[in-house]
Amino acid sequence: MSNKGKILVVDDDRLVLATLTYGLAQAGFEVIDADNGDDAILLAREHRPELALLDIRMEGMSGFDVAAYLREYLHIPFMFLSAFADDDTVAKVKELGAVAYLVKPLDIHQIVPAVEAAFANRRSAQPSPSGPSAKADPGALHAKPAPEQTWEHLVAMAVGVLMHRYSLSRQDAFDRLEKLSSAEGRTTEAQAKLLVEAVEMLAQPARVK
Repeated sequence: MSNKGKILVVDDDRLVLATLTYGLAQAGFEVIDADNGDDAILLAREHRPELALLDIRMEGMSGFDVAAYLREYLHIPFMFLSAFADDDTVAKVKELGAVAYLVKPLDIHQIVPAVEAAFANRRSAQPSPSGPSAKADPGALHAKPAPEQTWEHLVAMAVGVLMHRYSLSRQDAFDRLEKLSSAEGRTTEAQAKLLVEAVEMLAQPARVK
């Protein structure tokens, strides 16, 4: 089976971790796994994966802590897989710049396409090596997501919010977002941006005058 890319998977639930690792390996990815944040960072430094799939709430270092390190020091893109989609979590996901936000429960057949899309977007954003640009810092490829990645990130977050708020499947949540955007006369991406911004605003602490 061809190697589609190297991914770091982090989850403190051993059963979930084993399921993700096996499923992604069967889908053709080289998988590095860790059940805590400290090991995740050590493995990321050693193996330099192309993408990280992170659980958010873990003992010790959280997925947010790991993501911040990957972004700041290793320039490795990341996506979150979590059972939580509250306003504070969604706001933090957006702040960190995850390429996707997947809300549990999801089976591996739903996760693999999201991972494949993240790899495809990452690689399409990379310029082909030629001339002086070939010497550019590899981290620069991840420091600022390409516009299409940003839109996909917003749509994924908006879908996650709708799934959580209305107990919908991912497809039903996406359909709801599309219907809402059509009714409002906006693109799906623009509607997703408004929804995420509204959640962010609600998540801000109230200002005492």
